[in-house]
Amino acid sequence: MSDALAERLGKIDTCAVSDAMDRHGLKGVAYGIKPQWPGPRIAGRVVTVRLVAARPGQTAARHLCTEAIMVSKPGEIIVVENHARYDAAGWGGILSNGAQMQGVAGVIVDGAARDIDESRDLKFPVYARSGIPSTARGRIIEEATNVPVTIDGVSVHPGDLVLADWSGIVFLPADRAEEVLKTAEDIAAREALMTKDVRAGKPITEVMGINYEQMLHK
Repeated sequence: MSDALAERLGKIDTCAVSDAMDRHGLKGVAYGIKPQWPGPRIAGRVVTVRLVAARPGQTAARHLCTEAIMVSKPGEIIVVENHARYDAAGWGGILSNGAQMQGVAGVIVDGAARDIDESRDLKFPVYARSGIPSTARGRIIEEATNVPVTIDGVSVHPGDLVLADWSGIVFLPADRAEEVLKTAEDIAAREALMTKDVRAGKPITEVMGINYEQMLHK
């Protein structure tokens, strides 16, 4: 079953959505998380994972993020809170294979990921703070799946929407997504007309005058 809001979100960029969030007084931008290979824009509903540091000698009952893959619906995006250790990867290549087979649209890790070359070869989008070779084994374990998480200070809940592209990442609360999207679509349409005017030779000082500076207040 298609998700109309996710489909609409995927047709605009994070800049328009960030502007819309500003207009509505909402916090949703996560800074410093980047695409780990030149992948596509991704948009969809969120499935969350929270990771924590492993205790000495602790063995996990299952590998991290596998439950999230199993419960994800096609087109959804796995979002991982991996704050425990910078030297432990919260995502890897076998997980990318499993997620792709499940129809997951991509993964966003607030922390490190590994096997980036493998994910690139699969064309599976991975957004993370860094790529590292270090394993999660003995370092971090999964605490919970589909619970509220914090991504760069932004509270994210299962079922929220997320948009990620080369400018950044923006999360939309599920209960405000419709109004934010309508505003973002309006901003994108207005900016497209402004770009058209610039390309037609209209002076940019005129195009980006006082109306542009006040656009978020209208």
